Amino acid sequence: PLIKYQNEVANSLDATYQGSKAQILQNVAGYANYSGGNQSIISSGSSIPNRDPIGQIANGYRVGVDVRLSLHDLFGRKHQIRQAYSNYKAAVIQKETIEQQIKRELITIYQDMITSQQVLKLRLIDEQASLAAYRIAESEIQKGKITADGLANATSRYIETKSISEQIKGEFLKNVHIFEALMGVPIQ
Repeated sequence: PLIKYQNEVANSLDATYQGSKAQILQNVAGYANYSGGNQSIISSGSSIPNRDPIGQIANGYRVGVDVRLSLHDLFGRKHQIRQAYSNYKAAVIQKETIEQQIKRELITIYQDMITSQQVLKLRLIDEQASLAAYRIAESEIQKGKITADGLANATSRYIETKSISEQIKGEFLKNVHIFEALMGVPIQ
């Protein structure tokens, strides 16, 4: 999920960079119009009835382009473009850095998960053995073969191995959940 976010940040900054390159076009406008008349210019002081003297010279097709450039556009644009490009490159580098960090974390968590799984297997075997020893001690105390001290030792040993195996189970499950969160998908 973090990589997806960084991709979107980089895409946004790339769009800003591309937009800043085309921003100068906001100062260019085109126009076209048409005026009708007979294009005669009045050379004397008398006017032709029902005719506008100004309209006599303002008729026909007109097409043009209007360009306005400020000094900032001429001298400051390259700095804006460079800044937008640098921001984009910084986002790409940050994404690569985060990818490396996540890879390191995944390797560490995966190794911890595998190790805790192997330790858990061994601890479960130990727990089963101490449970068997505890049950044997219970039956032998009823037969009078051992003392209460022997049963207490077997009980303590079983409780100790049970608590250790529960801690290892918790550590294993924690590693699994962290691994799933980093990957963004559940482990099947």
